[in-house]
Amino acid sequence: MNLLLAEVAQATQRLADAGVPSPRNDAEELAAFVHGVKRGELHSVKNSDFDARYWEVIARREQREPLQHITGRAFFRYLELQVGPGVFVPRPETESVVGWAIDAVRAMDVVEPRIVDLCTGSGAIALALAQEVPRSRVHAVELSEDALRWTRKNTEGSRVDLRQGNALDAFHDLDGQVDLVISNPPYIPLTEWEYVAPEARDYDPELALFSGEDGLDLIRGIERTAHRLLRPGGVVVIEHADTQGGQVPWIFTEERGWADAADHPDLNNRPRFATARRAMP
Repeated sequence: MNLLLAEVAQATQRLADAGVPSPRNDAEELAAFVHGVKRGELHSVKNSDFDARYWEVIARREQREPLQHITGRAFFRYLELQVGPGVFVPRPETESVVGWAIDAVRAMDVVEPRIVDLCTGSGAIALALAQEVPRSRVHAVELSEDALRWTRKNTEGSRVDLRQGNALDAFHDLDGQVDLVISNPPYIPLTEWEYVAPEARDYDPELALFSGEDGLDLIRGIERTAHRLLRPGGVVVIEHADTQGGQVPWIFTEERGWADAADHPDLNNRPRFATARRAMP
C-alpha cells in the first residue's frame, strides 16, 4: 500500500469517529481533490508527491463542514456545479425527482416543453432539465442574492432563463403556458432544527431549509403558483421530506383544480416527492 492510500485509511477512521455519514467516500474524494487526480487514480500518486494539506481538509470535514464546500463543487446527475457558502448543496435524492420529471416531459406531446424551476438554488434542477431535454425552454427563479452568486456562475452560457424573485409571485408572463413546474423547496419543520445534520443546519442557508411549524408553508404557496403557471394537463413535481409522505398530495386536491395527485419513493424507497396534474376544464 502506498503512502496516500494508508493516509486515506486513517482519514476514513477519523471521519467515521466524527460522525461523518460517508467517511470512506469523503476521505477518497478529498484525497483526489488535494492531489489533482480522480478517485480511481489514488494508487498512482507517488509517496514523494503526498501533499500534507490533505490533513487540513480532513480536519475541516471532521468539523462537519460539507465536502462540497471544501472542494467547491457538487455533482448532480451529469453536471458538475460550483457551490459554497450561501447556496443549498444539491443532494443525491433530488436526482430521482428530476429523473421522474424528465420522463414526464418526454412523454408529453410537446415540441418545445416549457419548464419552470421554483427555488432553484444552485441551478441543479434547471440545468439538468435543460441538458437532458434538449428542446425544452427552462425558466428558474431564486430569491436569495447569496445563492444567486452561485446560480449565475452555474447557468452562465446555458439556455436557462434565470430570474431573481419570490417563487410565489414569479413568472406572471408565463401564466397558463407551462408544461411542468418543479421545485425542491424548503420543507423542514422549525421544530426539528436540532435534529438536522450539522452539514445542513450549520452551513446551508436557513431560507433553503425551514418552512413553518410543519415544514409545508412554502409548498402550500407553490401549489397556488403552480396552478397559475400550468396549462390544463400540465404537471407539478415537488420534493418533500420522507416524513411528509402522504401529506403533500393532500395539498393538491380536486377542489383546488388538480388530478392524479400521488407520492413517489426515492432510491431508498422512502417517500420523496409528490406529483399532480392540473385538471382539464
